[in-house]
Amino acid sequence: MKCENCTKKECSKKKKTESEDLVEPLSVTDGEEKSEFHRLAEAGIFLSDCLACGNCVTSEEGARIFAQNQKEFFKVLNLNKKCDSSLHKLVVASVSPQSVPYFAVKFRLSVCEAARKICGFLKSIGAHHVLDTTISADFSILETQKEFIHRFRRQTQDERAFPMFTSACPGWVQYVERVLGNTVTPHICTAKSPQQIMGSLVKGYFASKKNLSPDKIFHLTIAPCYDRKMEALREDYYTELYNCRDVDCVLTSGEIMQIMEQRNISVKEIEESSLENVFGETSCGFARHESTSSDGYLAHVFRHAAKELFDMDVQEISYKTIKNKDFLEVCLEKDGETVLRFAAAYGFRNIQNMVLKLRKGKFHYHFVEVLACPGGCLDGKGQAKTVDGKLERTLLREMEEVYSHVPVQSPESNPQIQTLYADWLEGAESQKTRQTLHTKITASAQPTSRLDMKW
Repeated sequence: MKCENCTKKECSKKKKTESEDLVEPLSVTDGEEKSEFHRLAEAGIFLSDCLACGNCVTSEEGARIFAQNQKEFFKVLNLNKKCDSSLHKLVVASVSPQSVPYFAVKFRLSVCEAARKICGFLKSIGAHHVLDTTISADFSILETQKEFIHRFRRQTQDERAFPMFTSACPGWVQYVERVLGNTVTPHICTAKSPQQIMGSLVKGYFASKKNLSPDKIFHLTIAPCYDRKMEALREDYYTELYNCRDVDCVLTSGEIMQIMEQRNISVKEIEESSLENVFGETSCGFARHESTSSDGYLAHVFRHAAKELFDMDVQEISYKTIKNKDFLEVCLEKDGETVLRFAAAYGFRNIQNMVLKLRKGKFHYHFVEVLACPGGCLDGKGQAKTVDGKLERTLLREMEEVYSHVPVQSPESNPQIQTLYADWLEGAESQKTRQTLHTKITASAQPTSRLDMKW
């Protein structure tokens, strides 16, 4: 990555001051020291967005969340313009599948066209690679289903094996760790979320293929919600040896759109570019898993468990609405007996009721896909909310519509998964797989058991 303005004898860039950087974030300004509340507000995080309470985010965490903004991203882009190559970093962006429908609706394009536009835009401002993250969701689903089968087969030895809750939603996981505590933490799946598995792929496999140490890569992720910023800061996603995180910066879909608007960039002006995979190959298509709003853990794990545990092939899944559209139930019956009972619980109202029943011993499910946002990941507050925090219902409906037309891909049908299991992770059941694709869910020292808060 050489400086474009270098000559054999001197570099005109050296004469420039720090204030003359070629690229700057237009919405971030430096000023006097601001209160913690205002810093969090600028990061797009408000108390009403949180599943827990005001004491959940410490001052130190607030400062680090604030650093997850446009300014940090452009700081790296500016350093890449300097002559000092020791400061240069390879900028790798990962785009969440649930973010692309937002751009498709905003641009009035198909999801595939929108993906190529976003890829082209990110490269135009300095990203070197823009990666499709479907593979990381594949890994997360496969590791989740493996853990479910393991729990099912040893449920007589572990009274807290069920219900098993998904771990893909950072808002839900943080709420459990910091508020609910040990009552619920043993029920959370240990598989990393797609974002953090992508972080492991980028800073691990991708970095090795580029012959770079992890700290020489700046990994940006584009996500539909602000909770991903906090997730990227978890202690177990930091590598002390290289002094870097698996995900260096998280920007929401809305923040990316804001950057485009600040630069008065028209969609027609953006040159399309295809997403890449971690092997360095361009991805011509865009795929999703079986869900209209999330990564589809429930459907996939349900089918796999039915086949693996009861040798039953499930084609159509019949969802039963329980109380409201954000709590769905799926059951498998064999010989007149219900052998599997799965559910999807979206939004704090359903989470609150679920936890109350769990504590009373009246929540009899094997598996629950839990998401903090009503409506699922497409309804993330980083893309489906107005300035005053209200839901843009029309936008959400349009996103669900365009996303539903994206081809469905099963994780097992991805040949790259098996290649990475064999060549990078030393086998699907290896210790390296466990260490790389899983995390620890631990309760805070003093969880706050409050269930009366509103969200």
